[in-house]
Amino acid sequence: MVIGETNRLLIAKITLEDAPFILELLNTPNWIKFIGDRNVKTLEEAEIYLQNGILKSYENFGFGFYKLLLKSEDNKIIGTSGLIKREQLEHVDIGFAFLPEYEGKGFGYESSVAIMDLAKNKFNLKKLLAITLENNLNSIKLLEKLGLKYEKKIKPFEDDDELLLFAKELDSEKTTL
Repeated sequence: MVIGETNRLLIAKITLEDAPFILELLNTPNWIKFIGDRNVKTLEEAEIYLQNGILKSYENFGFGFYKLLLKSEDNKIIGTSGLIKREQLEHVDIGFAFLPEYEGKGFGYESSVAIMDLAKNKFNLKKLLAITLENNLNSIKLLEKLGLKYEKKIKPFEDDDELLLFAKELDSEKTTL
């Protein structure tokens, strides 16, 4: 189900049928380096990952991560962008991840602007957070370009690295490309 659109992308809900893509994405070098190895190595594990994460988020909160379909390549799935409510954080946070060949081409910004618009206008969120590793310079640049401001270092997850926390109030301004 398509929930949004940009100049180059369709933004749609992820389904169990997307397990092969999720399996590929979760095992890309940058996912493992910057997000972490989720130990999802089979299609069955990818389906379980979807059921316990993204699909459960849709059910519990009405939002989650969405697949990004590239219009110019017959709606090929190239990445994800979306919203997640973590019990460790006070507000919802925004995130994004792409297959390696689609990184650095502006899709993160393009999709995140649309996701932020949905966060404000469809899901009525007043504030968005983002968390990232200090060495994930591309993510930090993108968050800053989106208007999120660095607030502090946090350690929200046990046995995990210290993360940088960014935040943005979603006021009445219209975010545009």
